Formats: sequence, structure tokens, C-alpha cells
Amino acid sequence: MTRIAVVGGGRIGEALIAGLREAGTPGSDIVVIEAVQARADELAKKYSILPTTLDIGCEGADVIAIAVKPQDVPAVTERVGDAISDSVHESIVVSLAAGVSTESLETRLSAGSPVVRVMPNTAMLVGQGVSAICKGRFARDEHLEQVRSIMESVGAVVVVTEAQMDAVTAVSGSGPAYFFLLAEALIDAGVEQGLPRDVATTLATGTALGAGAMLAGGGEGPGQLRYNVSSPGGTTAAAIRRLESGGLRAAVADAVEAAASRSREMARDVIEDDDEID
Repeated sequence: MTRIAVVGGGRIGEALIAGLREAGTPGSDIVVIEAVQARADELAKKYSILPTTLDIGCEGADVIAIAVKPQDVPAVTERVGDAISDSVHESIVVSLAAGVSTESLETRLSAGSPVVRVMPNTAMLVGQGVSAICKGRFARDEHLEQVRSIMESVGAVVVVTEAQMDAVTAVSGSGPAYFFLLAEALIDAGVEQGLPRDVATTLATGTALGAGAMLAGGGEGPGQLRYNVSSPGGTTAAAIRRLESGGLRAAVADAVEAAASRSREMARDVIEDDDEID
């Protein structure tokens, strides 16, 4: 079995632990490393896993998943590197943070350490996430496949190049928030048209769930699905015309570009911090 150390007991860390347990990974093969003791104890009890310190937790771990905030990843990776520097056991170090390159991680680890970068999204909290993964310079295909198997416990997985990671972050990493904003706007619009808020919420939420299921069905693409709903001269066609004339597509493109740009900026910030340390 694969022994997994999850560093960080926040929402993403817990989602990963929950997915692994649901997929059948024994609690004895998972440890959680969380600075807040009460939170560590909570996760240990909820998922029947062992809470421990970073040094002990990383020792002998096959996979070390760093699930902390992006700004905390460099310091945590330094500590992970120190913990495994003298180990004869090979550990795959995995980052689940936006804007942190594999090179940045590798510089904080012993030479030749395998690194895999993952960009998940928050839908992994309900087992419906989509994660993109890419390997660092020293990671082999079998390392990538091992991480793919782990992330498949919380949703779908795609393999990309590191050069594509900023776009991934902008489309799927930040993507749930775009849909939440649309749902929020749709609910508010329904209320303005006279619906009670609870009714508008049920309608919008159910519609999003159904539309997502149709998209995931793997048959017709989004353009054809939209066409199927849009009867000529009907209500949907009128609404789509208004959305298009309001610049919806341009706004989405601008939003994705802004998120990708910010991801690139975050990566540069980490590099600049490295230069200051040197």
C-alpha cells in the first residue's frame, strides 16, 4: 500500500483525506500533519488516521502532499526537504497550491527529488473535483501515475505540461467561483421577477446540477446542448441574445486571462523571494 502524508488539514487537505478513505485507503496508511492541534485531533477522529509531526510523518512516506496556502508552500517545502534529506526511502513531493512551480519546490529539496504539481479545485470537497497534474524534472512516469491514482479518489484527472498550469488554474482552479457567481446572479434575477428566494435558489441549483450532468455525459458539446434548448424566437433565444450583446464571452475571456496572469505573478513572487534569500 502507498503511505501518504498530508501536510495541512484545511479544506483541500481534508477533501483529499476523505476521498482516499472513501476509495478504500486504510487509515493506517494516511497521516495528517496540522499545526493546529485541535484540528489535527478532529481529522484523526473523523477519518481514523494518525495525526503527527512533520518530521515523523514524512519519514517513510511514499507520497507527501503539501496542501497549505500558496504563500506557505516554500517554507513548508523547506521543512519537508530537511525531514527527508537523509532518508533512503524515495518520497514523491506533491504540491496542491496555485502558482508554485515544480522548479521552486525542487530547489528546496535534495537533488533529484521527484516532484509532482497538482491543480485541484474545490469540487473535490464533494468528490467531483477535476485536477490537472504535471511532473517536475526528476519525476518519472510511474510517479505521475501514482499521483494520478491518488487524485482520482476525489474526481477526474488530466495530465498537462507545466506551461499549461496557469491556464488550468484560471479555468478549473478558479472556475467553481465563476459558476457560483452565475448562480448567485440567476437567483437574484429570479427574485427580481417575483420568485421567493428559496424557490429561486432551488431552481438555480437544480438547473446547475442538471446542466453539469448533461455536459459530463460525454455526448454533445456545450454549443450543441445550448442550441437544443434554444427554440427559434423563444424565451431562451431572447435571453442568449441579451447575454451575448452584454459581452458575456468577452467578460469570461478577460476573467480567465486575469486569473492566469495572477497565477504567473504568484510564481514570480516565489522566485523573487528565493533570490532575496540567496
